[in-house]
Amino acid sequence: MQRWHGLESVPTGWGHCVVTIGVFDGIHRGHQSIIAEAVRVAGERGMPSALITFVPHPSEVVRPGSHPAVLTTIVRRAELVEQCGVEVFCALPFTLEFSRMAPDEFVHEALVDRLHASAVVVGENFRFGHKAAGDVGLLTQLGHAFGFTTHGVPLLTADDTVLSATYVRSCVRAGDVQTAAAVLGRPHRVDGVVERGDERGRALGFPTANLRSEQWAAVPADGVYAGRVVRLDEWGRTVPGGDLGMAAISVGTNPTFEVRQRRVEAFVLDFDGDLYGAALGIEFVARLRGMERFDGVDALVSQMHVDVAQTRKLLASDQLVT
Repeated sequence: MQRWHGLESVPTGWGHCVVTIGVFDGIHRGHQSIIAEAVRVAGERGMPSALITFVPHPSEVVRPGSHPAVLTTIVRRAELVEQCGVEVFCALPFTLEFSRMAPDEFVHEALVDRLHASAVVVGENFRFGHKAAGDVGLLTQLGHAFGFTTHGVPLLTADDTVLSATYVRSCVRAGDVQTAAAVLGRPHRVDGVVERGDERGRALGFPTANLRSEQWAAVPADGVYAGRVVRLDEWGRTVPGGDLGMAAISVGTNPTFEVRQRRVEAFVLDFDGDLYGAALGIEFVARLRGMERFDGVDALVSQMHVDVAQTRKLLASDQLVT
């Protein structure tokens, strides 16, 4: 898959293609249905498929301070998009100037002049242009004028709930990582780099990887979770065969030791090695319990043994998304 940053990265002599557009944070099942339609149409027409996304999240530019929690880093997003069969991943810098482009200006400059779109595939609630003035109806009209077809894909629902990034964020924020996984089609993952912590876990017999994640990462509610840990390369891409295995994961401030800083720490089961400085992805499969304050170290260690045993049992079950 080709990866482009900005429209200026479009190669000279680029031919026609089928384009899909959106933030696509999470690449959840709803996104996957839109992308699958774009790939299908591209295959029918014998053209490459191209996906346009935006960095940073448009809401942070339009309403500073409103940046939503991020479900996937831009690197992870590209990785997931490639797995969907897309041939070009184009990340457009979303600036204040860009946000002020009129809908027809965006279509002419990005879709027609640069990408030579033969078809544009979007979700039926797609909005674009200054103040989100453009919708699928307008995109269809502009397509008639500029020579491309528009395909509005119905939104996926489950139990009358629209599958959206907003819904996934709410599940993650509540600690309901199993519902989040059902919508995503895989466990929610937080990526980052392991940094040194207090090293209390090592002294207790449970050495943990203390993850420093990105600023807006969607970190689940405080508590203890069962999950898995995978290695990432220096660019944040999943390393093939880099599964480190099961992990008992703690999210929170560790009230037993009156730690104030909120942390994501993973005890990787059956792992013996040094992970300091390593880039990791921590996958959240199931919530075991809330964060608790224990009367002493012995009570805490006893509970940690229980957490590890529960993690082994849960992740051995084929009833969970893993």
